[in-house]
Amino acid sequence: MAHQVTMTPGEGIGPEVTGATRRVIDATGVKIDWDVVEASLDTIEKYGTALPDYVLDSIARNRVALKGPVATPMGKGFNVPIAWTEGGKRSSVPRYYPSISVAMRKEFDLYANLRPARMYPNVKTRYDNVDLVMIRENTEDLYLGIEHMVTPDIAEATKIITRRASERITKFAFDYAVKNGRKTVTALHKSNILKLTDGLFLEAAQQVARDYPQIEFNDRIIDNICMQLVQKPELYDVLVAPNLYGDIVSDLCAGLVGGLGVAPSANVGDNVVIFEAVHGSAPKYAGQNRANPMAVMLCGFMMLRHLGEQKAADVAEKALVSVLQEGKTIPADMGGSAGTIEFTNAIIDAMQKA
Repeated sequence: MAHQVTMTPGEGIGPEVTGATRRVIDATGVKIDWDVVEASLDTIEKYGTALPDYVLDSIARNRVALKGPVATPMGKGFNVPIAWTEGGKRSSVPRYYPSISVAMRKEFDLYANLRPARMYPNVKTRYDNVDLVMIRENTEDLYLGIEHMVTPDIAEATKIITRRASERITKFAFDYAVKNGRKTVTALHKSNILKLTDGLFLEAAQQVARDYPQIEFNDRIIDNICMQLVQKPELYDVLVAPNLYGDIVSDLCAGLVGGLGVAPSANVGDNVVIFEAVHGSAPKYAGQNRANPMAVMLCGFMMLRHLGEQKAADVAEKALVSVLQEGKTIPADMGGSAGTIEFTNAIIDAMQKA
């Protein structure tokens, strides 16, 4: 039977990189029924929201989605409807979220953001041995967007940390470590200053760690871990953090292995998983066959593994690695001259020869 997967191509370079990823996944032979729906800034004028009901319905029905990059204008919000209310009824009252991604995470309770950062051949970095996984709490902290103007010259934001969310994300990190043969989990915080909020997160992490004696646990203050990751990233393995710190450190980890162009992610909940690249929509490169689809492809391989198609994911990823190792067909942003189509063709050719 075919897997049912929602795809939102996104905007800018989104349709090109998601299209390239779909070609590679289809070339594995895995049967997927793609439900292609539109979630982007372009839908606001047509539907009054960046997330129309039919998009939310598709994701809720299929429970797996591959999301293309979308733009997030600075200083503006989106009119996004509440997905479900009590009794499974959709509310007609709109909520405002800072981005489409944040709205999706809230509507489907995608509480864990999973961001692996590992080395790939012919990707320029300053390091030799980086293999990190950043696990970020996805539903609270300053990303709740609770802020207001106290006076015309003073703005105030509220940081919310709960025991439930802190325990849930830490348990997710330890379960991931056990399942994937990882050895260490490190909790990131600033409890020396934020003694109540970050103190609660650290306390919850310490309590969860007691249930996983086979995994080493430690913690690092957020500014210290940023320094240590730059100096000696090989010392770390799985990192777990509240929302804001996780967002910042995950980009730092991507920088260690070559940048956002090689950075996949998954937003994981109990019922829905949405896979998306970390980079933006780069509208100035749209339609020019210049976009590097690698990050979205890596998301696609993560998606295949989530669907239980481990063999297909391994074949596709090995083909990508072989193309990078050969060095003849490298995307322009990685120092080569290959366009989106040429890079994708080379990966499919490598798969067929395997």
